Amino acid sequence: MTIIEQINHGIKEAMRSRDQLRLDTLRMLKSKILAVDARSNLPDTEVLKLFKTYFGNLQEALDHAQVANRPETVEKLKKELNVVQEFLPIALTSEETKSIVVQAIADCGAKTKKDVGLVMKSIMKINNKVDGKLAKDLADQLLTD
Repeated sequence: MTIIEQINHGIKEAMRSRDQLRLDTLRMLKSKILAVDARSNLPDTEVLKLFKTYFGNLQEALDHAQVANRPETVEKLKKELNVVQEFLPIALTSEETKSIVVQAIADCGAKTKKDVGLVMKSIMKINNKVDGKLAKDLADQLLTD
């Protein structure tokens, strides 16, 4: 079952169970797909890229809501994040990410922080399930000035 089929099935289930927040979130995910391809013929890899971007936007909105002290918005965004996260691959732990970063640094021969771009390119070739922000932070820590 493709991701698009899973979303369509989830929309039907949310309508039956009258779960409005889940329904709204799934419809938003579907609209993200339809905005790129009106016939919903995107491969799952492209769909996942869209969802990762949307997930990042939700996390940013959550951070802003927490700073603004808006508890009702924070709760809503956390629930939306949980729904979106169901469709994303399971993220690697920080230890697994660190071992991939160390391997990438060794592979590309990076020495200074100027080589972070090369390291990130190498990381994405090794494993695309890596959290890019965490990987960049670890690369910055491991590389010297």
